[in-house]
Amino acid sequence: MAAPADWLVDRPESTPCTWFLFAHGAGAPMDSDFMQAMAGLLVQRGVGVIRFEFPYMSERRLTGKRRPPNKMDVLQAFFQEQIDRANAEFPGVPLVIGGKSMGGRVASMLAQKNVEKGAIAGAVCLGYPFHPPGKPEKLRTDHLRPMTCPLVIIQGSRDKLGSRDEVAEYPLGSGIGLHWLEDGDHDFKPRKASGFTQTQHWQTAADQMRQWLHLQGW
Repeated sequence: MAAPADWLVDRPESTPCTWFLFAHGAGAPMDSDFMQAMAGLLVQRGVGVIRFEFPYMSERRLTGKRRPPNKMDVLQAFFQEQIDRANAEFPGVPLVIGGKSMGGRVASMLAQKNVEKGAIAGAVCLGYPFHPPGKPEKLRTDHLRPMTCPLVIIQGSRDKLGSRDEVAEYPLGSGIGLHWLEDGDHDFKPRKASGFTQTQHWQTAADQMRQWLHLQGW
């Protein structure tokens, strides 16, 4: 297993209400426009943000060559290392894990066991990939059905990896909350005719996440 990648750590002016361990999606690094924007918005709302890169993305940064994501067992093991490291480096403040798309999926697969052992307080998925593009029959929901730990999914209503109409049919665990961004795609970008902008949806997503954290008592 590769050594933990360097982190990008964004701190609010006062003590964070929560630390958010924030993983990137399959195709873009930890400093993509989406990741940068969400980190900044969360810091403004009192949330500390820790970003990291999975091994394949760190290799891509070094070599300049695109690499497919590591296998799921490698992604999970690497994410778990980051959880353990975050708890060691930032004790005494609740830790929430999550990510954009694939990063959120990996976090969701680790959430239940880590909540049960007290390592994290919950999880947040920003644009959950409920199925691969164009393959709605290949659901990625098996681990979500029995979930009882706190997890919130913030999703664009016309996300091609899980739209509002599609997700309404999925059985999800009792611990899972859903918030919808009207007409948003997988990056929360709406069409102009909707009357919304991507920036507005990013701000709303940050507001929804902060409100959810507050409701959980963090």
